[in-house]
Amino acid sequence: MASMVSLSNAIGFSHTTNHNTLFSTSLCKLNYSSNMVEMKTFSQQGCRKIGHDRRCFRVYGLYGGRKENNEKSDDATSKVTLSGNQQPIRTEITKAAKELRPEREILLRPNFLSTQPIKSKLKSFHFSKGFVQQSGGKNTNEVPQNADFPRQYSRKEKKPFPVPIVELRRAARERIKKMKDVPKKKPMPAPKNGLLVKNLIPYAYDVYNARITLINNLKKLLKVVPVHACGWCSEIHVGPVGHPFKSCKGTQANRRNGLHEWTNAHVEDILIPVDTFHLYDRLGKRIPHEKRFSIPRIPAVVELCLQAGVEIPEFPTKRRRKPIIRIGKKEFVDADESELPDKVPDNPTTPLLAEIPDSEIVAPVNKEEVVHLAEETLQAWEQMRRGTKKLMRMYQVRVCGYCPEIHVGPSGHKAQNCGAHKHQQRNGQHGWQAAVIDDLIPPRFVWHVPDVNGPPLERELRNFYGQAPAVVEMCIQAGAALPEQYKSTMRLDIGIPSTLKEAEMVV
Repeated sequence: MASMVSLSNAIGFSHTTNHNTLFSTSLCKLNYSSNMVEMKTFSQQGCRKIGHDRRCFRVYGLYGGRKENNEKSDDATSKVTLSGNQQPIRTEITKAAKELRPEREILLRPNFLSTQPIKSKLKSFHFSKGFVQQSGGKNTNEVPQNADFPRQYSRKEKKPFPVPIVELRRAARERIKKMKDVPKKKPMPAPKNGLLVKNLIPYAYDVYNARITLINNLKKLLKVVPVHACGWCSEIHVGPVGHPFKSCKGTQANRRNGLHEWTNAHVEDILIPVDTFHLYDRLGKRIPHEKRFSIPRIPAVVELCLQAGVEIPEFPTKRRRKPIIRIGKKEFVDADESELPDKVPDNPTTPLLAEIPDSEIVAPVNKEEVVHLAEETLQAWEQMRRGTKKLMRMYQVRVCGYCPEIHVGPSGHKAQNCGAHKHQQRNGQHGWQAAVIDDLIPPRFVWHVPDVNGPPLERELRNFYGQAPAVVEMCIQAGAALPEQYKSTMRLDIGIPSTLKEAEMVV
């Protein structure tokens, strides 16, 4: 069979009376090894005039394109056939086209199909990912301001790796090559040697206090900002009334036609609790399946702060003052610390905050207090996420690729409690991989309400509304300034039609 390559739509020409306009029919490069036809670029040679005007025609490339006995695969001419009269013609790959590098291959656009040489065209343009830069001009961003919503993965789909496997293997090979000339007995840096990273201890206290401040402020904001939660699924909505979208996936959702049944939300609905096992020694043996109930579970952010240097009497943690001694790839012994003087407990420079009970929560009185509380809440949210990112660069955090289980430590635990899709094939074991900030602190996106005092959201105008994290949406409705990094998903520059008839006219 023959593979057809149509050029009429890509070139975009039609009947014309301009006799001086030329059209080039090369370059069709046939790869005989893979039996594929690859379109590379256009050149000035091989022009063909058909009468006094140009007409659309198609070029057919045959699989395996026959070669003569004295022809080679690189320099051989490719045989193609015209669909009009089926007369064979020959096209040759010009020398100028071979000199063009792959990154300088131009697009099939009509503005490039002119009598001006291709190389002169390429000199005035520079193509990059998402940008087009003209010589002597400014960068113009082709990517629109509005970004897509975060993707919702199904229960049957595994989470993607933060770094692709191909990149990890390439980095491992390069690391092995560099280690050939490096002495093997190289001291390990902290925290791999069991010691703390001293410059990250203040960040650990800031993250811990920012989390407590965020929880206390959210309890106060719930008194003045209405937040609704569905009684059947995990979806929430920030606004005077719940949204009318049919997106409920809870029990008996078919009987309700996907509509939500809204109730009052709590702090746990806005700030999703993510718990993990508390490790007394983060370099110790992995937690076996039999001890999964005897080890306490605490919030993952708190466990990360404990391993980074925060001292909490309720959760003791082993602190080493000397680096460990490696005796094998996975075996080590603690250094002798008997000769060191007794450790005196240091008072933390930053005092630890405590959560306020629900019975002692006092709502803000006036508008100024509400705005100040919203600004402080948004600042605590950003400080907690920013500090957690810095801690995760040095202290490893693992997440299961199939379920939301989190483990703070160099390697995941051995508890066989994964209940995700096809967990029977893994005997309930988790598929550990590197975690990202959204695994440790889920942002919990909700629909953005353009005008709180205006009309509620309409079901037919769903494509015109944006989304934002629940904490950010609460602070915005309370009067806080909108951060720049959340504007891309909120679709603030999109005009919302006032009627359904206007929405149907939008192309």
